[in-house]
Amino acid sequence: QVQLVESGGGLVQPGGSLRLSCAASGSIFSIPSMAWYRQAPGNQRELVATVTAGGARNYADSVKGRFTISRDNAKKTVYLQMNSLKLEDTAVYYCNTIRSSWAWGQGTQVTVSS
Repeated sequence: QVQLVESGGGLVQPGGSLRLSCAASGSIFSIPSMAWYRQAPGNQRELVATVTAGGARNYADSVKGRFTISRDNAKKTVYLQMNSLKLEDTAVYYCNTIRSSWAWGQGTQVTVSS
């Protein structure tokens, strides 16, 4: 069983930055292609960014040019660097595999507010 623990969220003003981390632990030798998702109040969970095992990255149009996903295979950790944050980025952020095949973690709250 795999556990996912997200961290790094917080309250930030528009235009600010945050770096999220997601650590995977449990019965895994390595992490597969991974993704960050987010869910704002009243909305469905949406895909934000993906990174394959080989390092190829893709982003939702809404965050392209502002967010950067990365991974540290040795640490089994995925990161999301978020710059130029906007009010509409406010959400709970989660990580999981690209197929959402693991149990969801608790997420980390990101609040963008002036």
